[in-house]
Order: sequence, then structure tokens, then C-alpha cells
Amino acid sequence: CPVTFTFSLPKPIKHLMCLLSSPDLREIVFVLQSQSNSYHERQAERQRADLLKQAHGLTEVRVETFSHTQGLESRHRSQTNLSYSFGKNSSWIVFLEEETNVRMPKLVQVLAKFDKNKEWFLGKPLHDEESTIIHHYAFAENPSVFKYPDFSAAWALSIPLVVRLANKVRDEPLKSDFTIDLKHEVALYIWDNGNGPHLTAVPELCTELDDSPQSLSRCATSLSEPPLCGEPVNKEDIFVAVKTCRKFHSERVPVIKKTWEKDALFLEYYSDHADPSIPTIDIGVPNTERGHCGKTFAILQRFLNSSVPKTKWLIVVDDDTLISIPRLQILLSCYNPSEPVCLGERYGYGLSQGGYSYITGGGGMVFSREAVVRLLDSGCKCYSNDAPDDMVLGMCLNALGLPVTHSPLFHQARPEDYARDFLAHQVPISFHKHWNIDPVAVFNKWLRDDLVAKSSDGLDKSAKTEL
Repeated sequence: CPVTFTFSLPKPIKHLMCLLSSPDLREIVFVLQSQSNSYHERQAERQRADLLKQAHGLTEVRVETFSHTQGLESRHRSQTNLSYSFGKNSSWIVFLEEETNVRMPKLVQVLAKFDKNKEWFLGKPLHDEESTIIHHYAFAENPSVFKYPDFSAAWALSIPLVVRLANKVRDEPLKSDFTIDLKHEVALYIWDNGNGPHLTAVPELCTELDDSPQSLSRCATSLSEPPLCGEPVNKEDIFVAVKTCRKFHSERVPVIKKTWEKDALFLEYYSDHADPSIPTIDIGVPNTERGHCGKTFAILQRFLNSSVPKTKWLIVVDDDTLISIPRLQILLSCYNPSEPVCLGERYGYGLSQGGYSYITGGGGMVFSREAVVRLLDSGCKCYSNDAPDDMVLGMCLNALGLPVTHSPLFHQARPEDYARDFLAHQVPISFHKHWNIDPVAVFNKWLRDDLVAKSSDGLDKSAKTEL
């Protein structure tokens, strides 16, 4: 009969699992991590079909598939179910992203190098060059010493480690309120202040494209070619709302005008002061030092009235957000605007206690018109003008049962706040904050339209994925 388990992530996910067993092969459980959205479900189904096809080609291998969809369940229950479901008849749990391709015979050979009776945490290591806010400034004296897995390359846990983690979660409830970067937080939890294993680097777990020479010669995992979802969304279908205030009119707005404003056909600056030279619109909400919930909800309401062009998509950004509109047009071609789509970089709050996910505002929040309609029709509103707008929206979406869709191409922080190898296989859509950087130079290096067509500091087109 079907076996199900849960593994808590900062997003609702669909798990598609394949259990391989053979007299002379260790049993491997593949967990494919996807999201509750029609595009991502199609991607997951494609990946599942490929796993099944490969397993069929292996001699004396039996494959069973399981499907399970979950909401935001606690990591306590998740780890316990994982252990109970597969602890007695499996050796490895291998976690895959939608874009991760597997060469199954090669992966089996790789895992055979490790003693299945010991605790192993395997992956492609990432490290921070400097301490970063997204990792709570961990290992500030030497951040490069701590390694965490690049999820796109796949990562694996041996069953003895899974069993111990399940017992740990059961006996010691998780204490963290915020989930910001799951791959780093998972590695910290497993390491357990030195009581658990470090990540072991596995060179065969790769992020090269599937048909690259490096991938073909040595890799057990690789990245699939970016999906072609159709023509980029028209500029006429996107409305961009920039949140600003009077004190930043002369400091931040000029950066937008020098960089990405020209790529947006419909764009308005919303402020606490009307300045015709920009121009800005006084949205009727006093400026606050933080949160900006009142301003954001006024923008949502304006989007649905006749004051602005009727478009399929709304993008809400801060005045220190750097964003590529052309790349966003490509990404949005994969999504159906008639669905309630809420897209961006996902954070989580209180997930182990039944909390919620939300799109962090600095990297840009993308809403389909249908999502905005449902949000406002629900009566969702701010409890104060300075409440955190992104978190209030996350609470409302959670109450409505609407999914929050994560894309790693949106970034709440600056490029230097992310591992270089993590960015190397991306074509990023956004970054956030001007702190200690030249924002125009950052835009030109990372987000200019012609970046896809040329190499820059080792960021070769052939190594990029996601778009």
C-alpha cells in the first residue's frame, strides 16, 4: 500500500518518491521537492517519469512510486514519519529539486563508496565568503569554514542519520522562528554544534548542465536545460509599483532611473509626498520607519481600480530593489495569471509551530491579478500601517489556503550575501539593498539584459539555469 511521509520546508511542497531495491543494491528513496502550482507540478511529473524510466533500465531493480501533497506541517512530525516509513528497509534518502537530473547507475556507484551503516550527510558544498545577514552572521570570524549543500545538485542522508535526527526532533522541539535559507539551516541542524556530521563533499553531485562535457564525464547529477514555457510576457501585462518616501527621492529613485526603469512600460512611484519631477504619487499613507503595510495595501487597492492600466501582473518592489524586468517577463511565461500566483523569494515564520510562508518584500513580490482580487475580497488588512507588509500578506494567503511560490532567482540581499557557487548557475532576477555597494555597478554586473549573452567573472551562460 502507498507509503507517505513529510519533510517540512518553507513552502507547501509535493513529494514524488521512488524506492529502489535489489539484492545487490542499497535501497534508495528519491524525494522530489516541488510546489503547489500547475507549472511546478508539470515539472515534477516530468522528473518523476525520468526516474521511473531510468529505474526500468536497471536490471533486477523494483520501483514503487508514492505521491503526497502537504501543507505547512511541523518538522517534528516530518522527520519522525521519514524515519518510521523508510528506516527499516532503506539505506539512503536522496533529495532532488525539480531541475535536478539524475544518472541513476552513476549515483548508485557513488553511494556504494559510503558505509550505509554510518551517519552520512552528502552534497555539493557551498560556503560564505563573508558573514551574512541571511545566515544570521553565523561563523563571523571565518564563515568559509562551514559548508552547506547546494540543493540543486541533490543531497543525501544515510538512514542512521535520519533515524537520529528523527529522535532529536521528537525530543527537542525546534526553536527557530524564521526560516530564511533552508539549505544553511538544515546543515546547521545536522551539524548540531559539532555533535553531528559535517557535510561531506561529493564531486559527482554537480550543477553543470546535463549535456556539458564535465557533466557527461563525471557527474551523477546535473541540471536540466531551462524550460521553454513560451514567449516572454508582454510589457503591457506587467504593472510595477515602487514603494518610496520623500527622504529617498534624491538618493534611491535616481538609481532606478539609471538602471531598470526603462524596461517597465507601466510603473509608478508611491510615496508620502507628491513630487512631479519624478513623478511620485502620494498614496495617502504616512511614511513609517518599517513595515509599510498600509502603503502596500493601498497599492493593491489602486491596482484593482481604474487609476492604473489593467494588467495581468503586479510587481511590488522597494526603492532599493534592483530587478531585471526582461528576465521577469521570461519567468512569468511559465505561470498562468488566471491562477492566484504569489511569487518571489520565500521565507517562513513559525513553521515548526504551524506558522506560514511569505514572500520577502525586498526581492520583489509578484502577484497575478487573481491573487490580488482574492486577497482583498477576503477582507485581509493591516493591523497597523507599520506592520510588516510581506508577513501580513503571508498570514492572509495562509488563511485563504493560497500557495506562496518560491523562486531562488529573487534575492532579498546583495550578491555578496550569497555563496558564489550558488549564484554561478543562476540568471538572477533581483537583488536588494544599496548598503556598502555601488548599486549601478551591481546592476550592470548581475542584471543587465546582455548578461545572458556573455560571460562575466566566470558566470558562463552554459552554467546558468532556471530561466
